[in-house]
Order: sequence, then structure tokens, then C-alpha cells
Amino acid sequence: MKHSQLYGCIVVLLLCGVCYLPWSYIGDKNLVITGMSAPGTLYGKPGLMHILLGAVMILFFLIPRVWVKRANVFIAAINLAWSIRNYILLATCFMGECPEKRYGLYLELLFCIGILIFTFLPDLNTLKSED
Repeated sequence: MKHSQLYGCIVVLLLCGVCYLPWSYIGDKNLVITGMSAPGTLYGKPGLMHILLGAVMILFFLIPRVWVKRANVFIAAINLAWSIRNYILLATCFMGECPEKRYGLYLELLFCIGILIFTFLPDLNTLKSED
């Protein structure tokens, strides 16, 4: 696809924005957990990893080299694995407290899948001119 690298950068930026949306809600403690804050829990900042990997992926989307595109697929797969880890961690009941999943958690997973798809679609005309 001609514009897949641009779309990939846009989806990475959207993922960085989703890190600030609500991911889950724990009703017993009245806590709203986002990707960048989880007060009163031990979750930390799971969205920070998405932002760091996203910065590397945007850089790799813009560089027209074959090895960079291959490395970008690997980094996007790590990002998707981190997203699945966040989904499991923030959606699982723990000691009788079942969190309520919010839309940010679903968007995070969806955008990570989209990023991985866009890493499989590099602009081949740019890569052929490298020879």
C-alpha cells in the first residue's frame, strides 16, 4: 500500500492518546485506571511502554530500509504482546474484586493489532530503489 507507513504513524499516535483514556474501573475502591495512572494499585504505568515503543515504531515507519521494516514488525509484535498482557492484567478478577472494562482497554488492543497489520505493508517502491 502506498500510504501504509503514514497510516501506521497515525495509529501509533492514536495509541499514545488512548493511554490517557480510562481502561478499567474498580467499583469497590472507586478507582479509574488509565494507561498512565493507577492510583491505589500496583499496576504502575502500563501505557508508558506503549509510548516508548510507539516512538521507536514511528521512527522505523519513516526510515526506508529493509532491515528497519523487519525490525518494526518485531517491535510491533512486542507491542501487541504488551497490550494482551495489559488486557489480561486489568480485566481479571483479583481477590473478589472484578474490574469493569472500559473502552480504552478495547481501543488499545485494537490499535496494537492495526499497527502490526501496517508493519506488514511497507511501501515496496521505496524499498526497491534501495538496491
